[in-house]
Amino acid sequence: MREGLAHWPVTLLFGPRQVGKTTLVEGFATSPNHYFDLHQAVDRARLEESNFRILDGLDGIVVIDEVQEMPALFQKLRVLTDRRENATRFILTGSVSPRISDASAESLTGRARRLSLGGFTLEEIGPENWERLWVRGGYPAAYTKELEEVSMEVRQHYISDVLTRDLPALTDFKLTNEQIFRFFRLLAHHHGQYWNHSEVAGDLGVNSRTVQRYVELFKGMYLVRELPPYFENMGKRLRKAPKLYIRDTGLLHALLHVRDRAGLYGARQFGASWEGFGIEQLLSIFKIPEEHAFTWSVQSGAEVDLVLTQPEGLVGVEFKASNAPRRTRSMTAAIEALKLRKLYIIYPGEKDYPIDEVIQVVGIVNLTRLESLTTPQKGTA
Repeated sequence: MREGLAHWPVTLLFGPRQVGKTTLVEGFATSPNHYFDLHQAVDRARLEESNFRILDGLDGIVVIDEVQEMPALFQKLRVLTDRRENATRFILTGSVSPRISDASAESLTGRARRLSLGGFTLEEIGPENWERLWVRGGYPAAYTKELEEVSMEVRQHYISDVLTRDLPALTDFKLTNEQIFRFFRLLAHHHGQYWNHSEVAGDLGVNSRTVQRYVELFKGMYLVRELPPYFENMGKRLRKAPKLYIRDTGLLHALLHVRDRAGLYGARQFGASWEGFGIEQLLSIFKIPEEHAFTWSVQSGAEVDLVLTQPEGLVGVEFKASNAPRRTRSMTAAIEALKLRKLYIIYPGEKDYPIDEVIQVVGIVNLTRLESLTTPQKGTA
């Protein structure tokens, strides 16, 4: 954040609701008058009634929280940042990316540093707490509760608020609340599976275009991650469907009614949950942009959960929810087909061990120390 303020007129901070964006940024505001929370009517009025001219007289650092509520701001900020004499710095936060991304990309190109903030990671809470993080997810209010049942209530309320309050305001494709909840539960049951818009549309009784639109909205609200298939001049019959994941496993478990550790270890989606947890942690900890992350599968059965494009070559990552993972024929086929320079197997354990020169087994507690992952980061809007 400080680096962005030093070098860019605007810093954009994206992330889901309730992960601590406001707590992080409000202290940067030069004074209370330099802080605007656009969920508050009084702050929206301060900007709208002055036609944004109030910003002209503010020096130092101005913080505008939940900027997606006022897309017209971006054009004003472009004008302000183009003035050579203007040394004011702006921090903008947003919980929804569809409107923000479109507006900022057009109006603030070359003027903004883009950052992201998600839930807790192993790097922040300590690798020894991996199991609690997996079960409860990374939203601070859910992770920190003393009792499991209270944590579950927090997550259930979060899902309800997002689906009934935030989501309907973002689209003209109107589903009923019942359809929206059913759709999100379907996503949970398809977590870690190859996704087919048409099949889900048939289950919901809507058209494929509506399903695609809502998936994009869920992605834009940082609720769902899509891993596209990796393919590059390969002759084999590749599976070209993407995989979808509920990004926070705490929300996933709330949707699946998995209430605690015992319930998780007995759940049908145990392996898929582990896969999603590992993917989200790895991509977050190593700050790997989504355009460098893929999945790979051929119709004969060989597959890799996660393929990362790296400057030195492709890296594969498998997530195995077993105590002592071993090499499989699928791994051997993937190494040959993709010419992987490294294949990591991440499992719920503590000990690392090599299988050969390419395949390395890594315990989840050592994930933060994983070597050989150096992916260029996104910087500007």
